[in-house]
Amino acid sequence: MRTVQITLPGIPPSLNAFAGRANAWDYRASKKKWTEAVLWTLKKRGIRLPEPFERAHVTVCYFFPDRRRHDPDNYCGKLLMDGLTRGGIIADDDFRHITLTLAGEVDRDNPRTEITVQER
Repeated sequence: MRTVQITLPGIPPSLNAFAGRANAWDYRASKKKWTEAVLWTLKKRGIRLPEPFERAHVTVCYFFPDRRRHDPDNYCGKLLMDGLTRGGIIADDDFRHITLTLAGEVDRDNPRTEITVQER
């Protein structure tokens, strides 16, 4: 079973940061930032697949800097999935192609986002 794992510094913003805003530019800018972070991390690590995983299990683990409450549905990985698709890791981010697991931990000294993609 092939596996790809990357770590991104920081945590993408909660989707609540964009809820109810009339201006979609903040969302677009954040989506672009995190998509590019995934792409650059893949490139920097030299991760390139001959073909994307047609079916995969994606696990996103957020390491938050504190123990405040964080709802998983607000950290659904949306800002990261396009990077995995554009980077050629997964064929698409729909239910036909991926299953998704979300997890949250605390690391005060090193907040980060770890993404693991396993071929199914």
